[in-house]
This record gives sequence, structure tokens and C-alpha cells, in this order.
Amino acid sequence: MLHRRRSLFALILSLVVVFSTLTPAARAAEATFNRLWPGWRDTDSFDRISEFLGGSEPTGGRTLLRTQPDARAGYYFLLGVKTAAALTPGAKFELSVIRPDAPEPKLFSFPATAPSGDTVFDLGLTGADWPGGKKANPVAWKLTLLAADGRVLAEHKSFLWEKPAK
Repeated sequence: MLHRRRSLFALILSLVVVFSTLTPAARAAEATFNRLWPGWRDTDSFDRISEFLGGSEPTGGRTLLRTQPDARAGYYFLLGVKTAAALTPGAKFELSVIRPDAPEPKLFSFPATAPSGDTVFDLGLTGADWPGGKKANPVAWKLTLLAADGRVLAEHKSFLWEKPAK
């Protein structure tokens, strides 16, 4: 009987150790950025015939989010996101950008709600939030996807965001 209890205890302990080592990898795989294309977009690039016929702005299947909703021209981050579970209300993107007109990073937040699977987001720094116009590019940037509870689900940063490890 004592031998059985020891075997059962060893088995449970082994399972706890195995699952505790798998948890960080599973959490890291909760979301991934499939592709990320930063770049300037003019107002004209958003014009579609359906809008001229009285419809609302078509998004082309993307979730379109702007810092200044009434301004279309700006610097955008077109982003493909793959999630294992739905992004619930409270989840958000945090975009830190060092603009060419200031050395300190500026933080922008965008809501991130989406079903599980693949979703395309278009995050735009528009109006006064991108004063450089189409000739300006960010010096550096970092984009983080946070769960509603604050956990980091995915992150990507430009080459110049931090000093390389020595």
C-alpha cells in the first residue's frame, strides 16, 4: 500500500513538473504577429466608390483603428494577428513610438477585440498624432498586444528600439 502511494505521489509530482514547464510556452503561443507593415497612407488610399454612394467607410475585412478617428491620412501599422482564443473587451494594443520630432517615446493604445484565429488590424497614427506627414518615419517603435488582465500576448519591435545585447 505504501509503495502504491509513493508511486502515485511520484506520478503526480512528475506531471506537475512537466505541465509547469509547458505553461510558459503555451502562454507565449496565445497570439502571434504574422506580418507587420508600417508605412504612410494618404487619405485617398481609403476612398472607395461605396462611400460615395452613401455607404460607410469600407474596411476591406480589416479592423481599422485611428488615434484621430476623423483624420484618415497618417502613419499606419498593418498587422496580421493570429490568436488561440478570442481577444475579449479590455485587451489592447500598446504602440510606443519615437517620432522624428521628439526623442521620448509616445504611447498610443488601441482596443483589441477579435475572434480566435486570424485577424488583420490597421492601427493609424493620424492627425496631430503624426505631425511629420508622409516624408517622416518613426525613429523606433514597439507594438505589444496585452490581454484584458495585462498579460503580454505578443510583441514586436523595430531594430532600433533597444540596444543589442552584448
